[in-house]
Amino acid sequence: MAHFFYFSFVLIFTPLAVMADENSAIRETLEQCDGCHGKNGASADDAFPILAGQELYYLYVQLKDFKNGLRKNELMSPVVAGLEKKQMLALAKYYSEQTWPNIGFKGNADRVTKGETAANAGQCVACHLGNYAGNSRVPRLAGQHPSYLKKTMLEMKNKVRNNAPAKSSLMSTFSETDIINMAEFMGDMAIAIDASTGEGIQ
Repeated sequence: MAHFFYFSFVLIFTPLAVMADENSAIRETLEQCDGCHGKNGASADDAFPILAGQELYYLYVQLKDFKNGLRKNELMSPVVAGLEKKQMLALAKYYSEQTWPNIGFKGNADRVTKGETAANAGQCVACHLGNYAGNSRVPRLAGQHPSYLKKTMLEMKNKVRNNAPAKSSLMSTFSETDIINMAEFMGDMAIAIDASTGEGIQ
């Protein structure tokens, strides 16, 4: 009987121990990230993007670009400076496995409609998919903070952010008003994610 209880204890608690071990190398960095991006990356501050549930490979590439200086940010650059590849991959994996929060944003109906028209004209769905859930190295945009989306698209348009040349070229074709409208359209979208496939459900 004692052996049975010991075996049950091991079965129940071993996964928790393994999870703790997986994150031990990034625990300090995760605590730093919480300060801006919120607990588990579920940012409630529209100045900082939601990381929870974001695409794994996209997150890794952004961390790598911050570290290499291809993407610049005075807050992020010091955080990633000392990270090794395996730590960046672990961070990306951790955040990609969290649940995307519902920010409860409701956009202006007219701007949302115009934003959808502009996004369709730019064929944004070709990369970000029809529900803007993202795919691999292409980020999810649906339900992201509109203020952050607007800031990012304007930085691409004005060549402030230079780690996505194709996106910069695309953004240069939009007016600032188009970008404001698209940010509201995408921020207004709420999608469910199929846990078995990781894909969006419309």
